[in-house]
Amino acid sequence: MNHRAESAGSGGYRPAVGAIETEQIAREFEGGIRAVDGGDLEVAPGEIYGFLGPNGAGKTTTVRMLTTLLRPTGGRASVAGHDVVAEPGAVRRKIGVALQEAALDPLMTGRELLRLQATLHAIPRDRGEQLSDTLLDRVGLTQAADRRVGTYSGGMRRRLDLAAALVHSPEVLFLDEPTTGLDPVSRQAIWEEVVRLNDEGTTVFLTTQYLEEADRLADRVGIISGGKIVAEGTPGALKAEVGRPHLELSLAGGDGEERCTEILARFGRPLPARDDKLLVELEHGASEVGPIVRALDDAGLAVESLDLVQPSLDDVFVAKTGEHLEGAGEPLEEADDAPAPADRVSG
Repeated sequence: MNHRAESAGSGGYRPAVGAIETEQIAREFEGGIRAVDGGDLEVAPGEIYGFLGPNGAGKTTTVRMLTTLLRPTGGRASVAGHDVVAEPGAVRRKIGVALQEAALDPLMTGRELLRLQATLHAIPRDRGEQLSDTLLDRVGLTQAADRRVGTYSGGMRRRLDLAAALVHSPEVLFLDEPTTGLDPVSRQAIWEEVVRLNDEGTTVFLTTQYLEEADRLADRVGIISGGKIVAEGTPGALKAEVGRPHLELSLAGGDGEERCTEILARFGRPLPARDDKLLVELEHGASEVGPIVRALDDAGLAVESLDLVQPSLDDVFVAKTGEHLEGAGEPLEEADDAPAPADRVSG
């Protein structure tokens, strides 16, 4: 659980109105495709808000509307007290944005890029140079400051993009899947910086596909599926709603799954299979494991592995959407952190 949500108490986190507000915000594209369909959000000043959903759910479209990069086709939204349609300039002055596709010139050095960013924000030259050096140190890029960005690894580019988003000390920081594809060390560095920024008072709106990321960082999470927000609350409160542990089971040899599923259904509510394991929700938890094993043994089904798992955000996602979040059961170790080609810098 994250560093603040545990201390929220039994009453949970109650956000104040302010940093981000939307009312029935929607975005429809050509052909009648509604990428976001009437979402209501309230994010309090100083909150980390995790926005969960699979690819195509509407996460990035929501962020692009809130950051004035895409005009809503319905509803209204305000960020830092300014309407995103009527006052886009005022919104941009109050926000920092690090999107999946970072606009980083591969021929510039990290130091040059941050100084340019400071100039674009009308920060005096001396102050901009000092600020650039401070931010490079903050994100661990001092030694690489005078290397061209095209030679940076994926994790380094992501950290540089974060530093660029912080040049003007934004009130609200938008991070769109900031750790996707990063190695564990780079991911941890991003997490630590997000926590530090938030401790200093920055509101953070974080989209992610990683349940662990949302669970560790977010005060509250919203789950979006098919363009609609289907659940919202603290990670602890959402898991408490699900409330029941589930059994994950695999059979030796992989045969007899249909018969096994029939037996498991006698003891609880079957859940969608994951990673070749059968899942069943158990109302009475560990007390039902013994009878399940005996019933499977009586049916001639040999159990290879058996785990009783407490409710997680993935269970919440399944309960609200009927499917697992992509990559929910995968470890966060795989990543492509090699330098990008000089003519292509990804976010």
